[in-house]
Amino acid sequence: MRYTDKKEKFFTFLVCLVLGVMVSTQFRSAENARHSVNQQRAEELVEKLKTTEKANQELQERLQHMEKDLAGSEDSRKGMQKLKMYAGETELHGPGVVVTLNDSMLPTKAGEDPNLHIIHDDDLLRILNELRAGGAEALAMNEERILDVSEVRCAGPTVSVNNTRFSPPYVIRAIGDPKTLESALRLRGGVIETLKFWGINVDLRKDDDVVIPAYKGTRHYEFAKPKEGGA
Repeated sequence: MRYTDKKEKFFTFLVCLVLGVMVSTQFRSAENARHSVNQQRAEELVEKLKTTEKANQELQERLQHMEKDLAGSEDSRKGMQKLKMYAGETELHGPGVVVTLNDSMLPTKAGEDPNLHIIHDDDLLRILNELRAGGAEALAMNEERILDVSEVRCAGPTVSVNNTRFSPPYVIRAIGDPKTLESALRLRGGVIETLKFWGINVDLRKDDDVVIPAYKGTRHYEFAKPKEGGA
């Protein structure tokens, strides 16, 4: 074999060896790169899973807070309804009595004061006070709610209630125990007996469902202030 042939074979072998090393190195690099990409993707998925779990936990906590707030709002709503009821700002209904009064139709005798035969604000106030004393929980007269701020006073031939004028007949409604309220008005020598003595027409009846309207006016406090530290 010639020297030249040996040299060519050597270089061929050397080239093949280098190529083999290069291919092997490239294959390993590709494998490492693929493994690195897969590991990175796995880490990203784990991180996304953690983020999702955290977001889910936050949503669960927000839902719990919202449920608590909703329950609190329901309690607040019920509390507000009670306050409005006590303030007279809500229409009410329940058992009670209805009293209808009208001026006397009897002729006035000679020398007799005709004012004795017509209804005055004092007569209406006496009935309202007797009903309150009998445990009335709500009162109204001719569709006007009677509250602590309500006025019942004569205004010429009419009676003014909450700055609204009415003429007879006057209808007073009260919610409470019907039997007790009726007894309070029918006391011997009481208001009804006195009114009937002067011929005033009084009709008193018990009712299973008396409707009391809400107060239509407004309250304004200029001088009264809540006491600091008070209950």
